[in-house]
Amino acid sequence: MATLTVTARGQVTFRKDVLQHLGIKPGEKIELDLLPDGRGMLKAARPAGTIDGFIGLLAGRTKKVATIEEINEASARGWAAKE
Repeated sequence: MATLTVTARGQVTFRKDVLQHLGIKPGEKIELDLLPDGRGMLKAARPAGTIDGFIGLLAGRTKKVATIEEINEASARGWAAKE
C-alpha cells in the first residue's frame, strides 16, 4: 500500500511506480470515483474515441483512392458472401 502526504495546499504527489502501475504518463488525467465510507477509486482517465479519430485511423496507409462505384461493389460482394 502506498501512503501519500497531503501538503498545506491540499495536494498530493504520486510516486513514479504508482503512476506506472496505473498506466499514467505526465500530462494525462486521473479519474477519482468517490465511494461510501470515505473511500475513493483511482484510475487513468481514458478519453472516449471520436468519429474524427476513427476516420483518420487508416489515413495515409494506401495510395489507392476508391471511387463510389468501387466502394458500392465491394459492399455488395461483402453482403453477398454473408448470405
